[in-house]
Amino acid sequence: MQVAIPHSLGREEVRRRLRGSENRIEDAIPGGMAKIETSWVDDDTLNLKINAMGQVLAGRIAIEDAQVLFDVDLPMALGFIKPMVEGAIRQAGTKLLAPPPA
Repeated sequence: MQVAIPHSLGREEVRRRLRGSENRIEDAIPGGMAKIETSWVDDDTLNLKINAMGQVLAGRIAIEDAQVLFDVDLPMALGFIKPMVEGAIRQAGTKLLAPPPA
């Protein structure tokens, strides 16, 4: 499942914001229902290991020129929650790209 969040920030600014808010990714999951481990593969790719609801999911955040692409490997058995996951990613992704709080 892929969710694209458009931006006009430039790659360097997106990198800076994601690195500054990496620790808040887990907070995007309601009710503290997930643990997320992150690791940068390269300057533009952040891998995610998501432990939620007894499942381990893989995900990636790819920084592109005009969008940030969130990609989560959602098993077919969890396909019924796809709309909720897409909405949560869209909301959380927008917050992660927002300027850091003052």
